[in-house]
Amino acid sequence: MHLFADPEFWVLLSVVVFVVAVYKPASRAVLGGLDSRAARIRSDLDEARRLRVEAEELLADYQRQEREAAAQAQAIVAHAREEAERVAAQAARDLEQSLARRQHLAEERIAQAEVKAVAEIRAVAVDVAIGAARQVIVAELDERRGAALLDHAIAALPQQLR
Repeated sequence: MHLFADPEFWVLLSVVVFVVAVYKPASRAVLGGLDSRAARIRSDLDEARRLRVEAEELLADYQRQEREAAAQAQAIVAHAREEAERVAAQAARDLEQSLARRQHLAEERIAQAEVKAVAEIRAVAVDVAIGAARQVIVAELDERRGAALLDHAIAALPQQLR
C-alpha cells in the first residue's frame, strides 16, 4: 500500500477529483458559451442570408428599372425623331406654299405691270396719234372745210350716243 503514502498519488487524485468536480460546471459554461456563440453565428448567418436576399431583390429591381429607363429613353428618342421628321415635313410644305404664294404674287405683279405698260403705251400712242392727226388736219383743212366737218360731227353726235 505504499501508493497511499506517495504524495504524487494524492496530488493526482486531487487533480482528478478537481477535474471531475469542475468538469460539469465548466463544461456547462464552456458549452453554454459555445452554444451562445453558435446561436450568435447562426443568427449572423441568417441575417447575412436575409440581407443577401434583400440585396438580390434590390439588384433585380434596379436592373428592371434600368431596363425600363432604357426602354423609355429609346421611346423618347424614337418619338423625338418622328417629331423632327414631322416638323421637317411640315416646314417643307410651308416653304412650298410660301414659294407658291410668292410666285403667284410675282406673276400678279408682272401681269399688273404688263397692263400698266400696255396702258401707258396706248396713252402715248393716242397722244402721238392725236398730235399727228392734228398736224394732218391743220395742214389739209382750211376754215371752211373744218367748219363743215365740225357741223357734220355735231349732227351725228345724237346717233352715236344712242
